[in-house]
Amino acid sequence: MIDHLDHLVLTTARREACIDFYTRVLGMRLETFVGGTPPVERQAFIFGRQKINLHVQGAEFEPKAHLPVPGSLDLCFIASIPLQAVIARLADCGWPVIEGPVLRTGATGKIRSVYVRDPDHNLIELSEPA
Repeated sequence: MIDHLDHLVLTTARREACIDFYTRVLGMRLETFVGGTPPVERQAFIFGRQKINLHVQGAEFEPKAHLPVPGSLDLCFIASIPLQAVIARLADCGWPVIEGPVLRTGATGKIRSVYVRDPDHNLIELSEPA
């Protein structure tokens, strides 16, 4: 019945720091769009054929999760560059790796990963196929 994930929603308490992390550190593109009922201006991080819609805590768009809380996500991304290049980019950006590289099991097989935390303390796993 389900084919793929279209988007997910990230709730942040630190909008500017969140935008900095996902754009400058992870290289996603920030997009502004109009959506919802009534239509309002919104923002999303675009990468590949997916996006992460951004909600600011206390100013979320309806409908929303029952308990939208910053720091409750655990996300894994497959990088478009080798993991060593990911680690170098993180270092260049002054972003600490909290674990890894380690071997894990992803959706389609073994992956090699490093872990970081975003400004809201969500756990972000950055990976390459092993």
